[in-house]
Amino acid sequence: MRADEMPAFKDLLTDAMAYYGKDCSAFTLTVWWGALQGCELEQVATALQRHAMDPERGQFAPKVADLVRVLQGTSTDRAALAWGKVHEAMSAVGAYRDVVFDDPAIHAVVEDLGGWPKVCRTDTKELSYLQHRFQEAHRAYTARGQFEYQRRLAGDRSPDYEYTRNGLPAPRPALVGEPERAIAVIQNGNAAGKTLISTLPEQAMGLLANTTLQEARA
Repeated sequence: MRADEMPAFKDLLTDAMAYYGKDCSAFTLTVWWGALQGCELEQVATALQRHAMDPERGQFAPKVADLVRVLQGTSTDRAALAWGKVHEAMSAVGAYRDVVFDDPAIHAVVEDLGGWPKVCRTDTKELSYLQHRFQEAHRAYTARGQFEYQRRLAGDRSPDYEYTRNGLPAPRPALVGEPERAIAVIQNGNAAGKTLISTLPEQAMGLLANTTLQEARA
């Protein structure tokens, strides 16, 4: 959940606790927010509803552990749905076109798997293994909540500057999923990706050299 969704989350939790005749204190809200911030507000609302409908546990006011139990299944479902989007886009969009999904975790996972063109060119007999790796990684990123990711997954095409040099606009990426969410992925992502790789600055070289010398003498 985003920081600006805190008021909506507070209203949701307050209503859920009122259903059981319980108050939602500031401390309770803080604990729940910290535990569930990595989830989407819609997921939390669904989990609260599922808890209320549980014949056994639903008789009592929910605790964080109750929702975590429900959300574990939700994250598995979400990973499977995310793979479905990727698998369809592999053939519908292809390796030569940029793509933007409506789920930032997809972008992070695809980068881990070697990039969009490599994923698209996966041999058919290796798809089941790729699906397993994808869904495991997707669940991990979803649980983390906050992570860096590329704003668009680049296809295997000419770089943008070649289009600009010839007075042509760069090709528009394909949006996969809900357009508004995909645009939000572009706005909140970055160009470099999730892993920052840079060169050690000059002033740090002396420190590295001294540390290496001390290790050699030890």
